[in-house]
Amino acid sequence: MFKKSFWISLVASLLLASPAWADSVMQVYKSASCGCCKDWVTHIEEAGFEVETHNLQDVNSKKQELGLPYQLASCHTAVIDGYVIEGHVPADDIKRLLSERPEINGLAVPRMPHGSPGMETGRKDPYEVVSFDLEKQQLEVWSEYNQ
Repeated sequence: MFKKSFWISLVASLLLASPAWADSVMQVYKSASCGCCKDWVTHIEEAGFEVETHNLQDVNSKKQELGLPYQLASCHTAVIDGYVIEGHVPADDIKRLLSERPEINGLAVPRMPHGSPGMETGRKDPYEVVSFDLEKQQLEVWSEYNQ
């Protein structure tokens, strides 16, 4: 059998190992005056992501540049490891995305649902996180909240 020191070493190495996304920097594009965008960035940073924020006069032009479908739009857009993150996507969904690495373009929470990260208003509306594939023009439910 294995010695106790082996198990201690194994557990310690697993606890100290960084997740795949830990070295990635998320680029967030938003309006300087948007409070819920700032709150979402705080949520993402508290989850362990490194963030570079870019305040833009015209966030919609960035969305168009990235090919984001209009029906998925929200108030801010982020990019990490080649994936587009649109709107108030919870950090755990982004971690899952970066862990699983599916062949999609990204995740979106369309509009600005109450109760999503950054939109904590006291009200909790049901909402979905949607994965999107621009090439296949395909949308799928990634996760559901407040159902």
